Amino acid sequence: MAIRLASLISSAKQFHKLQSLMNRNQSEVPKGHVAVYVGKNQMKRYVVPITYLNHPSFQDLLHQAEEEFGFNHPMGGLTIPCCENAFVELTSRLHLS
Repeated sequence: MAIRLASLISSAKQFHKLQSLMNRNQSEVPKGHVAVYVGKNQMKRYVVPITYLNHPSFQDLLHQAEEEFGFNHPMGGLTIPCCENAFVELTSRLHLS
């Protein structure tokens, strides 16, 4: 039970961090990070560490984006066609590892 609670707290902290990065000036991306747009209908901008790009789970999302958009992303940046909750869950797991 304590491990699950710690995991939930960590996930909440990661979500808060992603939200605060998202609320920064749209042109600001910290060094070592990349901005991505996530969603199916309504896109939300997230800023994630570039190290996530090498993770197999994140690469699956990149392959989905390539299949759907090719290299022409409608938001002008990297667009990932998955639901926001799935993206937040994946980035939370990557942050813990």
